[in-house]
Amino acid sequence: MHLAYPAVLAVLLFCTGLYGVLARRNAILVLMSVELMLNAVNLNLVAFDVWLRDTLHAGQALTLFTIAIAAAEIGIGLAIVLLVYRNRGTSDVDRLRDLADPPSAGQDPMDDSMAAPTDNAADQARRARRQTA
Repeated sequence: MHLAYPAVLAVLLFCTGLYGVLARRNAILVLMSVELMLNAVNLNLVAFDVWLRDTLHAGQALTLFTIAIAAAEIGIGLAIVLLVYRNRGTSDVDRLRDLADPPSAGQDPMDDSMAAPTDNAADQARRARRQTA
């Protein structure tokens, strides 16, 4: 078997996953794209293990560790995404402003004048409280 076939397939999988991470806004699709990238790495590990005819099968052993790490990552990531969706009502990664850096010392933490406009219910409630005060 030529090494070029699985290597080209791995490159295509990795590029597809990289595009998904950079272009998607839905957190579930970002996690799926990360899984595509990990599977491309697994394919390379197994292909080079077969090509080098390693007696210890180190590539296959590393692939098993990568699969275990990917399973843990998807479990924890999916739990975080579900909690964010329950609290905010969206899994759009661009709308998660509460995870940003805290405001600087001279800036009012309730001042949204520099923030991008959103349709989040929590932001609308905050604006309504400020207008009545």
